[in-house]
Amino acid sequence: MKLHIRKGDTVKVIAGDYKGKSGNVVSVSPKNQTAIVEGLNLVKRHIKPSASTPQGSIVEKEAPINVSNLALVDSKGQATRIGRKLNTKGVLQRYSKKTGEFID
Repeated sequence: MKLHIRKGDTVKVIAGDYKGKSGNVVSVSPKNQTAIVEGLNLVKRHIKPSASTPQGSIVEKEAPINVSNLALVDSKGQATRIGRKLNTKGVLQRYSKKTGEFID
């Protein structure tokens, strides 16, 4: 299944605890329809003690966010919906429905 968000895109959170914040997409999981956004949806994970870390530790890391709660940010910095249409070379490409510009 194709998603409107890809790795490396700048997105804005439109719902949930981090609503209004934006960041870059680190990874996308089309199967689960989730994306991991850099610096958002942080959760704490406990690390078991091992030879390298005898005390163990608590690490903060990003948790996945459902792609329905994310909107792509266009070149003007506004959240926009995405469409797909053929460009001048005849290749299907994403475009911003707000401004009509193609997104690279």
